[in-house]
Amino acid sequence: MRTHAPARPAPTTPLAVPTPPASPAAPAPAPLAVAADLLALLGDTRTEPRADDQLEALTLAVAADLPVLLWGEPGIGKTAALTRLAEELDLPLTTVIASVHEPTDFSGLPVLGDDPAARGVTMAPPDWAVRLVRDGRGLLFLDELSTAPPAVQAALLRLVLERRVGTLTLPPGVRIVAAANPRASAADGWELSAPLANRFVHLRWTHAHEVVVRGLGGTWPRAVLPGLDPLRLPGAVEHARRAVCGLLDARPPLVHRLPADETRRGGPWPSPRSWDMALRLVAFATAAGSSREVLSLLVRGTVGDGPGFELLAWLDRMDLPDPEDLLADPAGAPLPERGDRRQAALEGVVAAVRERPARDRWDAAWTLLARAAETGPPDLVVVPATTLAALRRDDWNVPAAIERLAGAVDLSRRAVRPAPTRGRR
Repeated sequence: MRTHAPARPAPTTPLAVPTPPASPAAPAPAPLAVAADLLALLGDTRTEPRADDQLEALTLAVAADLPVLLWGEPGIGKTAALTRLAEELDLPLTTVIASVHEPTDFSGLPVLGDDPAARGVTMAPPDWAVRLVRDGRGLLFLDELSTAPPAVQAALLRLVLERRVGTLTLPPGVRIVAAANPRASAADGWELSAPLANRFVHLRWTHAHEVVVRGLGGTWPRAVLPGLDPLRLPGAVEHARRAVCGLLDARPPLVHRLPADETRRGGPWPSPRSWDMALRLVAFATAAGSSREVLSLLVRGTVGDGPGFELLAWLDRMDLPDPEDLLADPAGAPLPERGDRRQAALEGVVAAVRERPARDRWDAAWTLLARAAETGPPDLVVVPATTLAALRRDDWNVPAAIERLAGAVDLSRRAVRPAPTRGRR
């Protein structure tokens, strides 16, 4: 019987693992798309609250609804500041390059109707004016104003003062800010006409090194509208009216002074219109509690440096304490902290003693001067103390307070010098 060997199992073929189809290569990003990403990163900046006098002055003038003109060299950041201001105030920004427009772009383009003899000719406004009226608010930025020819400047007069473009009137929610380069650095620049210049608050726009460096690093200052205290509004208006009216009553030539020089006519100068603007700005700065530096930028940018400084000095005198109050309580009456105001208050006290000389008033003035020397810069008392020493009468004893001032000025010798004898040479 034949035996069969067990059948060998057939060799198995390894199963082939299917290879997935190759995916198509992802398309390379377009070069401009990558550039757009880089530009987005460069434009990703932030803002921070930062004390900035010129920015606060600009914001206050815009809040006061006064046209502002920023003067600065090219590339100084005027346009960037206006862009950030519009963002912070949540106002749509409309930029109009004044020098590339015709006069009719501001006065309106005449459009003939069916019967112009009976209906007249309509002055059609430009599209940017229509958008501003439709939105009801916005920041109108008139750039390159100093390169606008005289005919365009004349057409801008009605826009800046009456807020009219063609047949449209800009709504109260629209603010007007312009920018200009000095004639020496402007391309084909023109001097600003006197009527147009007198309608603006002129602010000199400069750069601060640390602000530029920090801004290029990604953080720019934020334009924050200074808070207006509702409780201070009536007092602010009264304060501003007393200051401006008091100064002009004492100095009538300041009411209107047209500069003789053509260049100065293109800047701030005093007129009834600009004094009205200055009064409004003093009220706003007072209600906001702004610093003297901000107030100085505003008033000098409205009526000019000379009249502006006179108004500031007048405001200082208004804020000084009454000399009689200081003489009544020389040991405890509060003295101004700022040096120039403190010296003015002390000189006012000496003038009050000169007008009504008396032993007790003379002694009180010395007590006040000694306290001023101990609580502030001693050099501030030198001039008023020297004048006070000369007011001594022969029968007035030298008060002990003079000795406390010996370090500042040799007053004892001046006060005790023998009175001149008549008839002796």
